[in-house]
Amino acid sequence: MSKDDQKKGPPEGPEPTLDDNQIIAERRGKLKALRAKGNAYPNDFRRDALAEELHRTHDGKTAEELESTPTSVAVAGRMLLKRVMGKASFATLQDMCGRIQLYVTNDHAGTETHDAFKHWDLGDIVGARGTLFKTRTGELTVKVTDLRLLSKALRPLPEKFHGLTDQEQKYRQRYVDLITSPETRRVFVARSKIVQAMREFFVARGYLEVETPMMHPIPGGAAARPFVTHHNALDADLYLRIAPELYLKKLVVGGLEKVFEINRNFRNEGISTRHNPEFTMLEFYEAFQDYRYMMDLTETLLREVATKVCGRTVVEYQGQSIDLGQPFDRLTMAQAIAKYNPDRPLPELARPEYLKTSLATLGVDVRSTDGVGVLQLKLFEATTEDKLVAPTFIIAHPTDVSPLARASDADPAVTDRFELFITGREIANGFSELNDPEDQAARFNEQARAKEAGDAEAMHYDADYIRALEHGLPPTAGEGIGVDRVVMLLTDSPSIRDVILFPQLKKET
Repeated sequence: MSKDDQKKGPPEGPEPTLDDNQIIAERRGKLKALRAKGNAYPNDFRRDALAEELHRTHDGKTAEELESTPTSVAVAGRMLLKRVMGKASFATLQDMCGRIQLYVTNDHAGTETHDAFKHWDLGDIVGARGTLFKTRTGELTVKVTDLRLLSKALRPLPEKFHGLTDQEQKYRQRYVDLITSPETRRVFVARSKIVQAMREFFVARGYLEVETPMMHPIPGGAAARPFVTHHNALDADLYLRIAPELYLKKLVVGGLEKVFEINRNFRNEGISTRHNPEFTMLEFYEAFQDYRYMMDLTETLLREVATKVCGRTVVEYQGQSIDLGQPFDRLTMAQAIAKYNPDRPLPELARPEYLKTSLATLGVDVRSTDGVGVLQLKLFEATTEDKLVAPTFIIAHPTDVSPLARASDADPAVTDRFELFITGREIANGFSELNDPEDQAARFNEQARAKEAGDAEAMHYDADYIRALEHGLPPTAGEGIGVDRVVMLLTDSPSIRDVILFPQLKKET
């Protein structure tokens, strides 16, 4: 922190309530008394057991079995419950994986320690040593012989630790949300397992995990508006990564024929229940494969991840049953529009005038340069995308909106590309890669002209990527999967903010 920051004091935030101010003042008084006695924040207590493993190992034992073979443990965590009686008290500690009850008495912990404990507060971090036993109600408990206050909590837990009720405060104060909400902890434990399962899936298939730059001299790999930063030593503007795609394909050129990266991307765009300015993507590329193979691989991946994390391939999402075990539907945009909008016949969807009239009635802007493919895309987004609840691959995307995908041999107006939709959200985007350097250069030029015409999301011309292609990119298929959206699906979370530990929010007032 700079001297200027120190002078300014702590950053502004919501003012504590009068009751909170009084509680904080009382706790600061207790901390002052602790400091007068010595080190108020000791770091010499070492636990040797976690709540979950204690319950797993000992819950099945009887009280007599625990008494006949005493088990000594050292536990530590946050105190969430406290029940003080005369010469005996109970408390509940929460650690990283569960809760364990403490039994504190004058006889075993000592009168002085027990008296001090009576003045500790909910939220304090506590360490305890003792032996395991079971109460009359059969609850596994630590009979405490040594009790330490390790960290004083100055702020009270919300509403007697029942959790934050304001959704935005849950996002802003994720640390409190995690303390008080088992459901929030469940989601983020599941997220970690999902990412690990994805990693294991690709490693098991011979893919090499790599890391590519997060600061790019030219933003590329997607049609998106980038964040701009400046490198002082180089005196150069750089762009936070919008996608790692071009770097990963350069690695395939270099002979790393099966690569994947779990990466953070940054896009300077809107915020919604499905968009955050920084998000996590899984991108993977394999030489000598095509987009059909990638669709098959994607189905296998999602089934395996769901089975590992959820124990099943049928998951519930916001009251809807999503079956990942069945073959995913595969439709062109026109087929999907006709299927989910019976009033729009499939033959009509090939007529530009019909498409323009339909879009006009929906209030969608149309440009004079829009071809049939672009018009179908606009109609698909306006009428069909949010209806794709069951897993569906949308294939044959227009070439003029797919600047990095290989054109179809059967119809150059479309590409060998797919997008996967589940619960009305795009989950994945993949294609047979364009490996013709002259075709790619021409498409980059088209994108550059679109950018000059005012399209802020159009791509730049990337000369180094063209140079890489000129060395020869094998026939390759690649794909990006939105990790956050997969986590939303598998944890039944309605908003992307529910699955990102610290989502981007408006400035706190």
